[in-house]
Amino acid sequence: MRSYLDFEKPVAELESRIDELRALAATGSDIGDEIVRVEDKAAQALSDLYANLTPWQKMLVARHPQRPHFTDFVNALVTEFTPLAGDRKFGEDEALMGGFGRFRGESICIIGQEKGATTESRIKHNFGMARPEGYRKAVRLMEMADRFGIPVLSIVDSAGAYPGIGAEERGQAEAIARSTDACLSLGVPNIAIITGEGMSGGAIAITTANRVLMFEHAIYSVISPEAASSILWRDGTKAQEAATSMKITAQDMLRFGVIDSILREPSGGAHRDPQAMIAVTGDAIAQAMDELRNLDRDAIRQQRRQKFLDIGRKLS
Repeated sequence: MRSYLDFEKPVAELESRIDELRALAATGSDIGDEIVRVEDKAAQALSDLYANLTPWQKMLVARHPQRPHFTDFVNALVTEFTPLAGDRKFGEDEALMGGFGRFRGESICIIGQEKGATTESRIKHNFGMARPEGYRKAVRLMEMADRFGIPVLSIVDSAGAYPGIGAEERGQAEAIARSTDACLSLGVPNIAIITGEGMSGGAIAITTANRVLMFEHAIYSVISPEAASSILWRDGTKAQEAATSMKITAQDMLRFGVIDSILREPSGGAHRDPQAMIAVTGDAIAQAMDELRNLDRDAIRQQRRQKFLDIGRKLS
């Protein structure tokens, strides 16, 4: 069942009308032309709406629970996937998953946050908010991939690292820093794709890559608009104003040189056609891999280093 965001109410009403007309048509009513007319009107309304989203609305889309998640990408794009668990220090973290498999016939290491799709799975995966052991597991996987010359792919979608007391006691900040350093040290290509939320150090820990791609309606920021509003204005009602001021959209990130390209989403967002979005993502991964394929280890590191040194120096 499709879930609608508040600003999608006009589209929801039209699509509800379409469902009613189809039910009538099933009883033998000759209303085919009317159905087509309302379908066209709904499609146009959806297209117009998504062509002019505000940063706040993009944030709501990025958080939509029906957007494709890490496991969806793995199931569709990776064969022979073998997940690995544990950080060899404390335990397993279900929020940040990873393992090895084959992407279009070639070996790949894939890591990423999994938010979960049901209440039970969201609790299991801690809503995609990783603890220190999750980032230490990511480091273990990246070091293993580097040892065997296997490219690394990161699927990024998290509201941030888990801020609980236990996580802080076990060295959350240190684990994030070491994961970021592991990304920068890789002698193999690494590609990161921000599919929904890319928030705070919890995202950058696995996003420091040779190529950073971003879904059209995803967001990328050091902090959520709600938290920024509370800190800067001590007023949670200014979150929409914060979202606009913070420049969190994919279009902003491309203009500032923070990301390399934007992956266009289906009309109405990736949650309306996850399989189509996953197919687009697969093609983008393959292209990025091809661009980096002939670089040696030193060139890979230098390209990545220069990419991040250049951020903010010139506008796209």
